[in-house]
Parts: sequence; C-alpha cells; structure tokens
Amino acid sequence: MDALTMESITRFQNWPAAISILVLTSFAVLVIHHARRPSFSKGAPRFFDAGNWPIIGALRFWTDRLNFVNQGIHSSPSGNFSFYFGKNQIVGVSGPEGRKTFFESKDLRLAEGYEVLFATQPAIPDDAYKGEMAFDKWFQRTIIGQTRKETFARNLPLFINDTRESLERMVARAGNPGLMDPFDDLYKIIYQLTVRIVGATEIANDPKLRAKTLGLFETIAGASSPTRIIFPWLPTPAYIRKNLAGARLYYELNKLVEDRKKTGRRENDTLQYFIDTDEPIIRSLTFILGALFAGQLNSGITVGGVLISLAWHPEWYKKVQEEVDGVIAKHRKTPDQSAIDILSTLSIDEYTDAFPLIDLCFREEIRFQMVGTAFRKNVSGRGVPVGNAGDIIPKDAYVIYPMDDVHFNPEYYPHPEEWDPSRYFPVEGKDQPPYLGWGTGRHPCLGMKFAKLEMSIIGALFVAMFDYSLTDVKGNPLAAAPPKDRSGHSSERPKTPLRLKYTLRKH
Repeated sequence: MDALTMESITRFQNWPAAISILVLTSFAVLVIHHARRPSFSKGAPRFFDAGNWPIIGALRFWTDRLNFVNQGIHSSPSGNFSFYFGKNQIVGVSGPEGRKTFFESKDLRLAEGYEVLFATQPAIPDDAYKGEMAFDKWFQRTIIGQTRKETFARNLPLFINDTRESLERMVARAGNPGLMDPFDDLYKIIYQLTVRIVGATEIANDPKLRAKTLGLFETIAGASSPTRIIFPWLPTPAYIRKNLAGARLYYELNKLVEDRKKTGRRENDTLQYFIDTDEPIIRSLTFILGALFAGQLNSGITVGGVLISLAWHPEWYKKVQEEVDGVIAKHRKTPDQSAIDILSTLSIDEYTDAFPLIDLCFREEIRFQMVGTAFRKNVSGRGVPVGNAGDIIPKDAYVIYPMDDVHFNPEYYPHPEEWDPSRYFPVEGKDQPPYLGWGTGRHPCLGMKFAKLEMSIIGALFVAMFDYSLTDVKGNPLAAAPPKDRSGHSSERPKTPLRLKYTLRKH
C-alpha cells in the first residue's frame, strides 16, 4: 500500500513537467505547420534576404521599414525585390513601371492588402457579406453618396460652429495667451467633423460620447502588431483589445439605432441612411470605421502638422495670414462683425476657392506626412507582370510601394527635405510632379473634397483667431520642428512633443 502510494505520488509529481513538454511540443508543431512558406515562383523579383529569419521572415520590414525597403530596392537591378514576412510572400516595387503597375493594375486589390499588412480593422465574420454587393464597391458607392456637395452645404454651419466652439473651449481652458497641442486639440475637431459626415449626429453633438468613441477608435487604430501578421491565428493582447473595442463600438452604435427606432426620431446623417436601407449594424460599423481610418489618421495629423510647419516658416505664415485677412475684409458687412462671424457667412464654393495658399500648404504637408508603404494583394490567381522589367508578382502575393519613391525623390521634388509649398505653383511648359497625396490610378481619394473642406475651415478659423509661435511643452520657443521620422508606418504624432503658443487676435 505504501509503495503504491509513493509510486502514485511520484507519477503525479512528474505530470506538470510532462504536460508542459506536451504543450510546448504541440505549440511548436502548430507554429511550424502554420509557418510553412510557399516558394517564390519563377520570375519573382530578386529575393532580398537581409535580416530574413526562419518562420518570422524579414522583421526589419516592421522595425526599420524605410531603410529595409530602400536597401531592398538597391539590391535588385530592376528596383523590385521579394521577401517574406511570416509566411506572407511580399513583393516590393519601385520606379515608374512599378508605380504604374501598383496603382493601375485591376489585379491588385487595396482592401485585401491593408487587411493583412496594416491589420487594424476589427474582425468581420466571413459570411457577413455573402450574396451582397462586394464590400469595396458598396463602400465606394456609399462614401460618394454621403459626401456630396449638398451634404457639405447643409452641414457647413455645423462644421464652423463645431470648430469655433472647440477653439473657444481651448482658450477657456488654457487661457490667453496659452499653449495648445495641435495634435490633440485639432485632432479632436477633425474627429467631430468627420463623424458628423460619415457617422452619427448624436456622437458629433455629445462631448462624452464623442470622447468615448474616439478612445475606442484609437484603441483599434493602435492595435496593429507584427506578431498578429506573422501568426494570424494567435490571439495577442493587442488583437483582443482591438476586438473588445470593436464590440463596444458595435454596442454604442446599436444603442443609437434602437433609440431612433423606438422614439421615431430621425437625423439627416449616414447612420439614418443605414437604418432606412436596412443595413446590418456590423456593416454600418465597418463603413464608419473604414471612413474614419481614411480621414482621421491622415487629416487628424496633417491639420496639426501644417500649423506647426507654418510656425517655423514665417514667410508662409505671413502669406496665409494675409490671405485669410483678405477674405475677411472682402466679406465684411459691418464694422462690428468678428472675423469668425464673417467666416461663418462663406459658402462651400468660397471655402473651396478662397484659400488657395492654405490648400498648397496642406498639399506640401501631406507630402511630408505620407510615410511608409502602401499595400496591395494579387487576387488574380496568376502572376502579374511589373511593367516591362521582366519581374512577376506571384499569385496571392502582397505588394508594397514606398511613398518616398515619389514624394522624397529629388528627380521630382528638388531638395525634398525642404517644406516649400511654392513647388506647386504652375509654371508654363512644365508638368506638375507625380503626387500620391490624394490617391491615384484605380484608387483616387474618395474623401478628398471633404478633407480639403475640413482643412480650409480649421486652417482659416485658427489663423483668423490667433497669432501663434512654435514652442516645446514648457513654452520655450523653438526655431524649427524636429525632422519627421520617415521610418514610420503611417501618419503619426511627432515623437518629440510640440506646442503652439497662441494669443487671440484683434481684427
């Protein structure tokens, strides 16, 4: 009996070690099984093996993207190269032929590329859209329908009031003179205007709900992880947070829908359009998130960036201020009108046409803000040739194109590191350089008109209300902003926090 008992105890004591070995072995087998990588097909661009790890692939594509891509381009005679990231086959293209193929081939799809390599959208059930219009076509049709000129005209007074009230609250909070963070204060204004157009009126009007949903959106936007791309079956903490945030947004949106249906209350907004057309909540949420990603992550950063750039380019700051003051003087009806009252009387057409210098400044800022690479996926089921270079994009492979191949190419933009909106002035007999800021080829930016309107409104009102200068977080003057980190993956706040010191202007 004693021997049997001791034998049982010894066996039980060994179980934890045995279970651990079994779990680790099973995990290793699972990793190896899911990480088996298909070989690149004949004709694929030269393989770039610098930093290529077994199973993981080229981790530098995530940690040091700019240098990795540039080295890949220079490693290949054609300027196109191949590499693995996890088990994903990726082809990097460059040059005029690579750019033309990337942006104009109908065999390369945008949505599928970003879904995997950007990896920030909430998971959507595989059967969510069976039997319905393809989501990308439905998205395009819907965004075009919800961003018509008449929609902008109807909401213009609200856009101006939203911006004005936000800036006035900022002054009430920070004082006059005061310090403001353009990548926070203006970012929130962009969210309010954007959600008013592509989302729900209740969110735009309610500060608490607006802050709550913006926080959830930022959780989703910040959840991209190399681990999840390399091991797509692994439920990482970031993946779990992203989906929990998506579920909470779903709950908030569904609550608004149910309240409108219960009370019979209607709003003239995109959510009401979805209710009237019986769109499923999951599809409505996916649209709103997609539209926010397209606008918020770009315009939200760019609008702060352009004011920073103006602050350390006094010649351009003066030109823009004179442009805004000239519009105010032209439309003044009575001496006691405030500058903001006058700007509130402008029409959509006037906001579109009256601020050409503001438009050029934003165009140049977008050139600086567009970092990293754009993504596509070959969905044709066959190899896709890259121009006449002789390279082939294998079927099911992902494709990347570096924005700096155009925007920081001195052949197109002399002294590309200099912020100079005058480079877009028309010159007789000279074509404008290629520009990717508003999309190109098969994917022009569908929200361009709205983004330009947002930037004109916020830019004009801010310059009209304030004199300002660039400082650090303590208010110490800065002669220039630190150079932008071009190795990032998308538009992002500066790594070194900056502030604008403002004083209310008197007109």
